[in-house]
Amino acid sequence: MQRQYPIGTPGKPWQAEEKQAWLAEQKRQRSYQDDVVAVLEGLDDELTVTQYGELAYTSEAGQSYPLFAVSVSTADAEKPYVLITGGVHGYETSGVHGALKFIQDHFQHYSKDFNIIVVPCVSPWGYETINRWNVHAVDPNRSFKAASLQADSQAGEAAALMRFVEESGIDFLAHIDLHETTDSDNSEFRPALAARDGVTNDNWNIPDGFYLVADSERPQTEFQAAIIKAVSAVTHIAPADENGQLIGADLTQSGVIEYPGQSLGLCMGLTQAQFVTTTEVYPDSDKATPALCVDAQVAAITGGLDFLR
Repeated sequence: MQRQYPIGTPGKPWQAEEKQAWLAEQKRQRSYQDDVVAVLEGLDDELTVTQYGELAYTSEAGQSYPLFAVSVSTADAEKPYVLITGGVHGYETSGVHGALKFIQDHFQHYSKDFNIIVVPCVSPWGYETINRWNVHAVDPNRSFKAASLQADSQAGEAAALMRFVEESGIDFLAHIDLHETTDSDNSEFRPALAARDGVTNDNWNIPDGFYLVADSERPQTEFQAAIIKAVSAVTHIAPADENGQLIGADLTQSGVIEYPGQSLGLCMGLTQAQFVTTTEVYPDSDKATPALCVDAQVAAITGGLDFLR
């Protein structure tokens, strides 16, 4: 029997009081400044770190969070553009550190063929508090929609990145968004979501291994397969569950499911890129380590870029 979430009344959506009670329980557990910003400050001078926005969370969290993107100092108009994003869900650790490791170890190599822009941590408050939501109990990865650009939006993480991409005027060839699926999805985040919305919780089977979520409107089967092949050299690919699915979705090929990215407001729907994917690493596997999860994210990026080359 599933436990009742400790905040709210079953069947009744949260109001401001419940959201404030939830926020009061969130604690800072690690440092965005130390883990992310300090790394960016130490990058080679040939790379440019751009602050594209700031989350003004002083009243809710006691501080503001600058938001950063990394690119080459001078873009080459003859090369295609690729966007890599991590930390849309701040608690999904290997997405953030995979993006940083790619910047440190591979960025210059692949810049020979692409104009690459990396946003390593879209949700820094979520990173610090190990959270799926932002301070307003809003999921940034369901918020990449036009409504997030309105003045009263509670999805500042999505709004800032959307403005950055729109103002850049860039026509991206590809976008790789780095995520994880964790045991805490079932133990905390899905129960919290059901309580917030006043609905019945329905947990899903957590896949043991790496998988991809493709955009059903532009699936690019060979692109997804190339990433799966690259990652399989680093870690295991999630097998289908007893229903032949992963997280309730049918497999389209080994290790790949599809969601409609733009209609759901997912980060992978942010651009009109021809090639898009969302990675999903499983850090709670007996076969996984934090370093292995980071390496899997890097392999997904390099595998995708090698395919595009």
